[in-house]
Parts: sequence; C-alpha cells; structure tokens
Amino acid sequence: MALDPQTQALLESMRAAGAAALCDLPVAQARIVLAEMSRRLDLDSIELPEVTDCRVPVDGASIGVRIYRPRPRGPVLPLLILYHGGGFVAGDLETHDRVARYYAREADAVVVSVDYRLAPEHCFPAGVEDCYAAVVWAAAHAGDFGADGTRLAVTGDSAGGNLSAVVCQLARARGGPAIAFQALVYPAVNLDPQVDYPSRLEFAENYFLTGRDIEWVTANYLDDAAIQCRDPRASPILAGDLSGLPPALVVTAGFDPLRDEGRAYANRLAAAGVATEYRCFEGTIHGFTSFAGVLDAGREGLALVADRLRTVLRGRT
Repeated sequence: MALDPQTQALLESMRAAGAAALCDLPVAQARIVLAEMSRRLDLDSIELPEVTDCRVPVDGASIGVRIYRPRPRGPVLPLLILYHGGGFVAGDLETHDRVARYYAREADAVVVSVDYRLAPEHCFPAGVEDCYAAVVWAAAHAGDFGADGTRLAVTGDSAGGNLSAVVCQLARARGGPAIAFQALVYPAVNLDPQVDYPSRLEFAENYFLTGRDIEWVTANYLDDAAIQCRDPRASPILAGDLSGLPPALVVTAGFDPLRDEGRAYANRLAAAGVATEYRCFEGTIHGFTSFAGVLDAGREGLALVADRLRTVLRGRT
C-alpha cells in the first residue's frame, strides 16, 4: 500500500513547515504545538444544545470532565466516556472538543470527556486511576445528566485507546461498571520501547509519530520504564487473561508504528472469545482521526466508530 494523496500532502506540509519534532520540545511547548495542530486540522465545531463542565473527585483532589448532550432533555440516552490522546503528556478537553461533539451527535449519546492528569507532573498510574474513577462516577451519576449508566461505552485515540483498554480490564477486575463496548483508535497497548513489532521499525521515521516520540512518551509517563512497561495497567496487551472483556472495535493506520500492536491486541481479544472487529485504514498515519478536517480517512474513521457505538448502545436495554 502507498500513502493516500491527502496524507502524503499533509506530511509534506508538515516537513515544509520545518517544525521541531515533539520529542525535541519541552513538554509545555509540545502541548501547545499539539493543541494548535488540533485546532487547525480537526473537524469544524458542532453546536449542541447542552455542554457542561464539572469536577469529579479523584484521590483527594478533582479532575475536570465535560459533558455533551446531543438532544434537549427528555430521552434518556446512552453514555460514552471519551479519553483523549496525546501520549499521556498532552491533550485536554479542548483538543478533543470537536470529536466529542461529533460522537455525541452521530452516536446519539451523552459523551463525558475526561481531563485526566498528565505526565510528567503526574506519572503512571495517576492518569489510569483518574480514568477509572471517571467511568465509575459517570455510571453512578448518569441520571443527573439524562444518560443511562447501564448503556455505557468507552473510547479513545492513541494514549486514550490505551486508557480505554485498561479501564475495561480494571472494571472487570474491580467489579466496576458494566461496559458494553470499547472503541480503541490506533491504541498504544505495549509501552515497552524495545518491543520489536515490525511496524515500530518500518515507520520509525517520517510518518508523524516516530520511534523517538514513543521513547519520549514512555520516559515521561513511566517513572521506571523497564519495570512499569510490563504492568498491564500501562501495557494492556500484557494482561494474562482477556476473556470477559467488552466487545471491541480496534482501528489502526497502515503507516503507524503502533499498527502491529493494535492488530495484535485485536487478535488476542478475539482469541479470548471477545467479539472484536479490526479495521486498518491502510493509506494513512497515526493521528488521522484528529486530522479529519483535511483527511477523508479521518472522517471515515470517526464515522465508523460512531456507527458502531450507536448500533451497540441503541441495541441494549
């Protein structure tokens, strides 16, 4: 497969701009760069009748969540928890505001977007525990914002895909909320920077996310990468037993260093008896759904996720 023309043009424009690699920037600057990229390349914003910010208690403090309702109060709607990407280091409610609005409208669900704590200020497992606390809180308080906590799904891209997978495993282990579906979009499921998936080597340079970026993310997120990368809460593919997890959609990109681990996780889920759909968008790169303003593949990926969410959540009672 070759890069699709739109993805090729996007990569060429990035190179022409001569921007520094994210891994070469201070964390604060990397966050600004990713936020600006999101504003520039994402979908147009969607007006919704109700968008509310609130706080969720976590570990003696609190984190922010943003709640999106696609219709005026009345019908009780399914509930979708959204964990943003950004390598556990960047991203926030604003970088994923437009995708949250899109999923609310297209999946016809109340979306709760989670502003979990970021590394390196808050290293693993702080973000994991934030994300789990948010899903427990949302399920318990769903009625307060017109949602049904028994029709619950999780989704996220990249680091958010990792966190979605981990939350599903924790909910099973801890007797937490029953999660009906997980949509994992180009998830990072193995944080061992030395793992030898072929895609990690083949696409280590020149395709937006690089091998050096992956090492930088791991170094910022994990205090002791050599040990913690083997923890299933950091690398969910290393969990011994995947049976009993929610049905899954796993989406990858053909020119993404994370492609092979996403496919491997989908295969492990299926082998464990979990109903799993795997879809690779062959001609594009990591982050493509965040670039849906300029990539047809990004819009197609978002539409696929929304369609599966809507179908699964509408079918439950």
